[in-house]
Amino acid sequence: MGWLGKVVGGTIGFALGGPVGAVAGAVFGHAFDKDGSELNRDERRGLSGNEEAQMTFFVAAFSMLAKLSKADGHVCQDEIESIDLFMTRDLHLNRESRNIAIDIFREAINSPESFESFARQFYTTFKNQPRMLEVMLDVMLRVSTADGQFNPQEEALILSAVHLFQYPTEGYLKLKARYVDQSDKYHAVLGCDRNDSDDFVKKQYRKLVNEYHPDKIASKGLPEEFTHFAEEKFREIQDAWDHVKKERGIA
Repeated sequence: MGWLGKVVGGTIGFALGGPVGAVAGAVFGHAFDKDGSELNRDERRGLSGNEEAQMTFFVAAFSMLAKLSKADGHVCQDEIESIDLFMTRDLHLNRESRNIAIDIFREAINSPESFESFARQFYTTFKNQPRMLEVMLDVMLRVSTADGQFNPQEEALILSAVHLFQYPTEGYLKLKARYVDQSDKYHAVLGCDRNDSDDFVKKQYRKLVNEYHPDKIASKGLPEEFTHFAEEKFREIQDAWDHVKKERGIA
């Protein structure tokens, strides 16, 4: 991640407020200088708008996952393992990025800020990019159900994000069906069900392929590592289409 090297190297000076800024400041220390006063003004470089969005995504994502893991009052080993698996298998984080993610997670666990405050700042940054919001909800569902369970406290927080993100309830139920209700997961991945027409299913498939194409996702502010997750989702969509097409006899 280009922004990570700049922040860790202490060669940038910019202001990122809110709960995300508070967690980032604690994790990166002097390298994250709120007003740039620690750096020589001639040497100071700022992050681009896209890099700031990437940083917000990364810090907010692991902060929300931290609060989500503590939803029932404690962080269990299964949740820790699911986060670790998410970082290594889904995101392909290198050692440096993984260590930073762990530091963000730990800092957010003890932060006085609420899950909703991180979700609200995330929405403020990405409100004009609905697929980014969907990716974050998908991440939370995937991690929350990694141990085969989905407790009410976790879902209550995710539902608060659904509300803050202004994400359609019907859309959330279809996302949830990918992980909780496995009876018809392939239709759920495509955002439809068995009662929908072949034409509608085709339309949904084409729409998702277009919107989740890795090149398109990469251009919308996701850190490089998060594009791996988008690529996995793209393959999941293709796999679901293959199953549904065969089942329905679609040529």
